[in-house]
Parts: sequence; C-alpha cells; structure tokens
Amino acid sequence: MAGKFVLKKSSNDKFYFSLLAGNGENILKSEMYEAHASAIKGIESVKANAAKDERYERKTAKNGQEMFNLKATNGQVVGTSETYSSGSARDNGIESVKKNAPDAAIDDQTK
Repeated sequence: MAGKFVLKKSSNDKFYFSLLAGNGENILKSEMYEAHASAIKGIESVKANAAKDERYERKTAKNGQEMFNLKATNGQVVGTSETYSSGSARDNGIESVKKNAPDAAIDDQTK
C-alpha cells in the first residue's frame, strides 16, 4: 500500500495534513493553515522537498528523543515528525518520508 496525505479541518476551522506511510503510520504532520489552498501548497512543498536530504533538520526534542523537521527552500518548516527513541529510528522515519511523499495521493477529508 502506498503512502498518502490526509488533509483535515480542525475544530477551530484551520487546515492541517499528515503524511501516512503505506502501513498507516503517521510519519509527518503539518502546521495549521488558515486556508485550504495553503494546506494544499504545503503538501506540494513536502512532495517537492522530500527527496532532498539537506532539507531535513535532525533535532533532539525537549524530552530527549530524536525528531526531524522538513524545510522548504525558503527555510520554513513544512512538516514535523513524531519523536523517536533513537537517531537510527529517526533516520528511518526520514527515509520513509523520502519514499512515501513524492507520489502520495491526497485524501481530502475536509469536504
């Protein structure tokens, strides 16, 4: 099963998306967007930048676990990972984004 983007609307009428791997695991989430079109542009940015290793900011979260941000060309964060127990698990998450994002379909659940 291929990965997919799931686009949703929050209770405060903002839009956000998650990238799910083929097994349904959440591997990346977006910020909140004011407009549907902006969230779609965010998805397009993830697709365009996913394969570029230099776009990944590898970090340690406040709780000491590993995580990453995916950044657009302009340096803006377009997706944030869950936290991982180790650097190697985080790197596997990055590889999953690289594999799943470029061709992922969009499941628009806002309509």
